[in-house]
Amino acid sequence: MFGSGCPGRTPPDGARHGRRPLLRFTGWIAGMGTSSGTRIVLGHWQRSPFGPFSDVMVERADGERLLLAPTRRTADFVSGVYVFDTVRVVPVDVSVADGVWTVTAGPLRLRFTPGRRGLLGYLLRAVPGVVARRPAWSALTDRPARLLLPGVRTRGSAGGGHREWYGARDLRPVRAVSAVFAGRDLGAAAPVEPPVRFGFGSVPRAPSLTRVVTTIAPSAGGAPAAG
Repeated sequence: MFGSGCPGRTPPDGARHGRRPLLRFTGWIAGMGTSSGTRIVLGHWQRSPFGPFSDVMVERADGERLLLAPTRRTADFVSGVYVFDTVRVVPVDVSVADGVWTVTAGPLRLRFTPGRRGLLGYLLRAVPGVVARRPAWSALTDRPARLLLPGVRTRGSAGGGHREWYGARDLRPVRAVSAVFAGRDLGAAAPVEPPVRFGFGSVPRAPSLTRVVTTIAPSAGGAPAAG
């Protein structure tokens, strides 16, 4: 779901020193709960080793963790980094019009509207991109993030022993949610409670939209194929 190091780009940190290149994705993560108990995490990636794409992670009220990804390559990559009970390759379409996000992903139909950013959002917007993508910055912000946003981690060990860092650059609340899964209305927006269990951390408890740079350091024993 996250990465860098595409042909023609500046080699990522570590690539110039003989280490495995870091994989970096730039885009948005939207996390929200619903009154039915289903929690949804959208990754909308504008830059990645796979080109632009989006994927959706769903945790059902019964605990089933489902990945909806647009291609077999992206599905294999994401499921190699995170943990799912079911993986489905389906078209994933995301559009934004008049401030409303519309997502269609296999059995999921999702619409949500972000609200006005608060103080934390404005502070994150002031972080330069060159700083936000550095693992050292994510390490520095990990403890404050845990205190301000319980359940959130900005660094940790992803699936397969891969290391991962998140550098947030904006944060907006999600005010309105409409979600239907396999023809069933999932209900109104609700906190992401309990936290999702795809990786080492969850999204903020309050429904939110975060602009983020995500970096993965593949483990020495092997890495998901990215390009």
